[in-house]
Amino acid sequence: MPSAPTANLINALTLCALPIWAYLESPDPSLTAFIPFGFGAALLLCQPGVKAQNKTVAHIAALLTLLVFIALMMPLSSRLDGSDPLGLARVVAMMLTSLVAMIAFIGSFRAARKARGA
Repeated sequence: MPSAPTANLINALTLCALPIWAYLESPDPSLTAFIPFGFGAALLLCQPGVKAQNKTVAHIAALLTLLVFIALMMPLSSRLDGSDPLGLARVVAMMLTSLVAMIAFIGSFRAARKARGA
């Protein structure tokens, strides 16, 4: 399992890159494709704090990650019904990196709490 800063960085870059790809590839592009990009940009802004183990910033990044994971369920359901396997792969990739980042954040929070208690 990657560390929280590594998982956050990978997730942020994925959330920034894949929506741009989707927008450029789409025959009828929509600005809603940039919603995950906004989350990715916010997570990139949180990266220095996450790396420095700033508790508040790490919790904000974890909350943003959870929100984007939940928000991606709607595009996932629409991609499951359609005939866009590449679009489905992009949404699944963004959800997977978000899930891995959430698991890394939870592990980091548990380790920090355990260290404080010892």
